[in-house]
Amino acid sequence: MALLESLFGLIGDLTWGFALIPLLVVFGIFISALTGFVQFRFFKRMFRVLTGDNEAADPNAISARQALLISVGGRVGGGNIAGVAVAITLGGPGAVFWMWAIALIGMATSLVECSLAQLFKRRQPDGDFRGGPARSIIHGLGADYRWLAILYAVCLIASFALGFNAFQGNTVAGAVQDSMGVPRLYTGILLAVISAVIVFGGIHRIAQVADVVVPVMASLYILMALLIIVMNIFALPGVLWTIVSNAFGLEEAVSGGMGAAIAQGLRRGLFSNEAGLGSAPNVAATADVRHPVSQGITQSLSVFIDTIFICSCTAFVILLGDVYQPGAEGVDGVVLTQQSLVSHLGAWTQYFLSGMILLFAFSSIIYNYYLGENALTVITKTPAAVMVLRVVVIAIVFLGATAPGATAVFFFSDPMMGILAVVNLVALMMLLPIAIRMLRDFRAQLAAGVQRPVLDPDDYADLDIDRTAWTKPAPSAAAPGASPAPAE
Repeated sequence: MALLESLFGLIGDLTWGFALIPLLVVFGIFISALTGFVQFRFFKRMFRVLTGDNEAADPNAISARQALLISVGGRVGGGNIAGVAVAITLGGPGAVFWMWAIALIGMATSLVECSLAQLFKRRQPDGDFRGGPARSIIHGLGADYRWLAILYAVCLIASFALGFNAFQGNTVAGAVQDSMGVPRLYTGILLAVISAVIVFGGIHRIAQVADVVVPVMASLYILMALLIIVMNIFALPGVLWTIVSNAFGLEEAVSGGMGAAIAQGLRRGLFSNEAGLGSAPNVAATADVRHPVSQGITQSLSVFIDTIFICSCTAFVILLGDVYQPGAEGVDGVVLTQQSLVSHLGAWTQYFLSGMILLFAFSSIIYNYYLGENALTVITKTPAAVMVLRVVVIAIVFLGATAPGATAVFFFSDPMMGILAVVNLVALMMLLPIAIRMLRDFRAQLAAGVQRPVLDPDDYADLDIDRTAWTKPAPSAAAPGASPAPAE
């Protein structure tokens, strides 16, 4: 066991410890520049999915909005509450600025990786779609790279479906026990039972649950933070100045100064929004949309919601309170967030926070499970394998909740996610010309007055795409004499 821990520790050092975060940042900047900063060009268009403009043509299919909410539910987890607090404790208030910066850059990366997942998705016998980086590698790079897709799939199962689900169970059970005194066993049973009901229903039940749970949990948390901001509105300019000044070293809140702020902000932002890690594209590919870039734009919104909205809520709750003391030790993580809430609104908020953690963790569990299921179908087509995975995931959630010490055996999670991210970035670099080609097609249709661009499979006949996954409805062009639609 000690040898294995040393081996995975070395893998973690070689990925997260040295090169991966700078590589994700540099690659995100490169993609932003090469695509003409699509995250800003299409910013207004991202919100169309919330109005129902991108509903699936088939009412039984997964819509763009449902795929968005599944991915938001997965990205938003305990890290948005505890992780942000840790970043502020270790990196100072300036970490929040760099967290925002990496989110804006990551929106472009997410758009590209999710658009590629959409392009290379496959229609299944039941009519649903499956896709993601593994299938993008197989069908975009060719059968010679299947080994790379298998490596990706194994890492995805190990890190998300197994390791991170154990930690999610552990996080929520610990928070409920600390705030309400509920034994871990009862929380573990509740999580396992609810998770079983959802995951055994497949992607459609997961989508239906996410369609309800995610808007509720996000809205409640944002409203609570807005209430605190309004209560402390006159202190807000000072907090914003503190964030910016610490970010650029004009003030030093912790040892390490600007360097610590950058390191912690980038790390928390990347871990939270997952842009470039290759996880969200698995869900993005399930949506029934007219053009791959359309869903890529939608998925960029999930990065924005996760970091700019949810993470910022936690940051302002902490920084507008008096519990956090720069440079002080002993209070961090979920405890710092919890005590800050209590200082603002009273003791009842510790129960509110426990409820939020439960919802955040639950949405992450079902998301993590689907990532594992989708990866498993790349490795084997045996239906029994999926059933085994479902049972194993439920058991791991229960184990993580009831036996907190057991999560120590999942020391491989972060290193495996590091390999996952490296594989995904390599594939993205190789497939980037195809993504640029799709973006040009999308922009050309918008410039021609097409309100909702449509992918014509004939334009991509040289690629190994599933033509049955793309119908060709009549494009909704502008009326005669009307001016072309703006490429917002």
